[in-house]
Amino acid sequence: MFASSNNFTGEIPRSLCGGKSSPTIIDLSNNNFDGTIPQCLGAHMSSLTDLNLRNNSFSGSLPDMFTQASKLRSIDVSHNQLEGKLPASLTACSALEVLNVESNEINDTFPFQLSSLQKLQVLVLRSNKFHGVLYQSDGAWFGFPQLKIIDVSNNDFLCTLPSDYFLIWTAISSNEDKDRQPHYIGGSNGYGYYTSVVLMNKGVSMAMERILTVYTAIDFSGNRIHGEVPESIGLLKELHVLNLSRNAFTGHIPSSLANMTALESLDLSQNMLSGEIPPELGDLSSLGWINVSHNHLVGSIPQGTQFQRQNCSSYEGNPGLFGPSLKDICREKTPPESEPPVSSEEDEEEEEGSFSWVAAGLGFAHGVVFGFTIGYIMKNLGRNKH
Repeated sequence: MFASSNNFTGEIPRSLCGGKSSPTIIDLSNNNFDGTIPQCLGAHMSSLTDLNLRNNSFSGSLPDMFTQASKLRSIDVSHNQLEGKLPASLTACSALEVLNVESNEINDTFPFQLSSLQKLQVLVLRSNKFHGVLYQSDGAWFGFPQLKIIDVSNNDFLCTLPSDYFLIWTAISSNEDKDRQPHYIGGSNGYGYYTSVVLMNKGVSMAMERILTVYTAIDFSGNRIHGEVPESIGLLKELHVLNLSRNAFTGHIPSSLANMTALESLDLSQNMLSGEIPPELGDLSSLGWINVSHNHLVGSIPQGTQFQRQNCSSYEGNPGLFGPSLKDICREKTPPESEPPVSSEEDEEEEEGSFSWVAAGLGFAHGVVFGFTIGYIMKNLGRNKH
């Protein structure tokens, strides 16, 4: 049942729950439906592979209707007004690959009960009222064997991350997909129906109409996570996007980040990190976008060309940073090295203007993913074309 982008209003008709045939896909996204999501939709769950109710005005809680949803591969209820907790029956979705509840009012703890879902690859909890800690009661992270994209940004998680936190994030630690042909999440349902998602990458919002199975991202930004960034993060050798900004991290930037050879986008801004930027990071050839602004960093900028390409705003708010590369970036003529860099608004505007939708894909997975991703970076970057 495809009924997206039709300006439908009112509640979902209860007649949708009846009928002799059960749909494989229900897509009611981008309409003006309101009211609650009817519990009777559960009658279709045994045959349903994709449920997309994104961008409506549904209220109430997400019904506990997934007991028979063994074939369901994607659930997208993002951009509604849902509240309450996630339903317990989600654990029965043994084929689930994507769960997206972004931009609602869901008030719950992190759903570790879903760690048993062996096929879950994408988990987006962004912009809700999730709270508590991001690890199990014993301080460990386990389960989620296929998780490649996790976005818990703009919630209220309050915790530290144990030093071995990233020890068994197996799907991001090694690349099991050696096939150079593109593979996408979903799409094997015979209808050519693909799951989409919007993620932050290189400081901008990026809409991916198809999600590559090799794409990996961790976004913990906009919470209250404190303590040191775990050294074990360096084990995530296949991670492309890391965003830990707008938290309360302290201590040094882990030198183990230099092991993350696939990393393209690194955002550590607006924390309380101190010490020097590890010079080893200058060897990360794939790293195309960096932001370490508004910390307590000192010392010189690494000499890698990717660090020298960044806008001056990527380093501002760190009065102790200095060095020839920083002077070149900020176009300072003859400042003493001990003085803080002066940001040039003119340079910032120039850099922002030149950041096109093509640039969002540069350096991606040694050029392989770039070729397949670029066509699916959509409307959210349109404003950067001008």
